[in-house]
Amino acid sequence: MSRALVLSGGGPVGIGWESGIVAALADAGIAVSEADLFVGTSAGSVVGAQLALGRKPRDEMDRIVETRPDSTHAASLGENMQRLMTLMMSSDEMDPQERLRAFGELSLEATTAPEESFFRRFEHLSTEGWPPHFVCTAIDTADGTFTVWDEASGVDPAHAVASSCAVPGVFPPITINGRRYMDGGMRSITNADLAAGHDRVVIVTLFEPTPEMDDPRTVRMRKVHDAEIEAIASKGGRSLVIAPDAEVQAVIGLNLMDPSRAGAAADAGFEQGRRLAERVADFWDVQ
Repeated sequence: MSRALVLSGGGPVGIGWESGIVAALADAGIAVSEADLFVGTSAGSVVGAQLALGRKPRDEMDRIVETRPDSTHAASLGENMQRLMTLMMSSDEMDPQERLRAFGELSLEATTAPEESFFRRFEHLSTEGWPPHFVCTAIDTADGTFTVWDEASGVDPAHAVASSCAVPGVFPPITINGRRYMDGGMRSITNADLAAGHDRVVIVTLFEPTPEMDDPRTVRMRKVHDAEIEAIASKGGRSLVIAPDAEVQAVIGLNLMDPSRAGAAADAGFEQGRRLAERVADFWDVQ
């Protein structure tokens, strides 16, 4: 019985919420840290790498989540966020590769904090080599190529995770082998299809689209989500999706990029994890 844990994007708030979820599951004796595969995208790449290294993501959250305001680039951040949101809302009918190239252009053009200062948040992830059974996702800003970093890539974990977290317009693209990479969440918030081939797949995601959501962006995300679930099922796997419930939503709000909410999100995630522990154990611990 092979098991995979998929952790979605979701900004600093997502890091907090996911850290709380996995902490509660671990406290309940559910060995999510023993997954045969960890798939991390953006925020999930941080939590996934820490889990794969045998660390406790909730204890290390403050090392990644930056709460100090960067006044030097604050003026451009609002404009960049507006450009990002406009592109996200207007690009749903684009060819997927064209859409990723458009995000890449934004990532390269936007004025953000220096790459070096952003990268320093992740340096401690490279002290023990590549995390076992871990992959994370990024996008080449030049041509929109989807990239999966794994041990065979020969990239150090800090650069790989930083690139997966590089939200276009918010954080700088990360230079790896002469190319620049941005957030893998621009393809999919979970990239859960990478877990196809495993028997049990737990997908921890900040967003689970429902049929009553009918705006174009949500429709596109639902199609991607459904296709990924089907990819897992087509190879004989079963999926369990964990998304914020109403109690968590009331805590985390809509702005997932607000680092000041990460602590509260972690607490809410821990409580939700406790509520879900029995259900997850029944799914995860099948022999």
